Amino acid sequence: MSLMDKESVMRVRSALVAAGEVDSVRELDSTARSAEDAATALQCELGAIVKSLVFAVDQRMVMALVAGDHQLVEAALGPALNLKGTVRRPQASEVKGVTGFSIGGIPPVGLAHRLPVVIDRSLKRFDRVFAAAGHPRCIFATTVARLSRLTGGIISQAISTPLDRHSAAFIDLQPSRSFVEDRFPRARGSTDADH
Repeated sequence: MSLMDKESVMRVRSALVAAGEVDSVRELDSTARSAEDAATALQCELGAIVKSLVFAVDQRMVMALVAGDHQLVEAALGPALNLKGTVRRPQASEVKGVTGFSIGGIPPVGLAHRLPVVIDRSLKRFDRVFAAAGHPRCIFATTVARLSRLTGGIISQAISTPLDRHSAAFIDLQPSRSFVEDRFPRARGSTDADH
């Protein structure tokens, strides 16, 4: 049996078609269990891979869709979804119970239960992004706008930070030297020699 016919992959394919999307699921020759594996298999930029991350905010399970070259800022997850509570990583069994999928192939669509979803704005750098499709060797292509429509997800720039601090996407917000020096205004008539 082809991976394309597996029940978990068929759920993703059916969800895409039911939403009026093209069934763009494809089987890869090698694993896409990690974002790095998927980028290598697809010969695309790491940032174009969508990581489907399931967390719990207090007792509420949520999903974050994060660019492959970014890391989730866990503390920003609750505020981005307007939820309060402690953020924690659920057990693999909890993730499978709420999504219906095993870690390594969790898609953003076709889930067993509807989850609040937040989407990493940095994915908008790409015209096309790739998400897991129910198996570690299956993916589907989409756009950020379609992902938002398919999942009901909100787009936030606050939920991630680049893994590579030297990437063009990373903005180092260090205070300027002049800001630090001018933090306290000088008294009238004072000179540098007075300080």
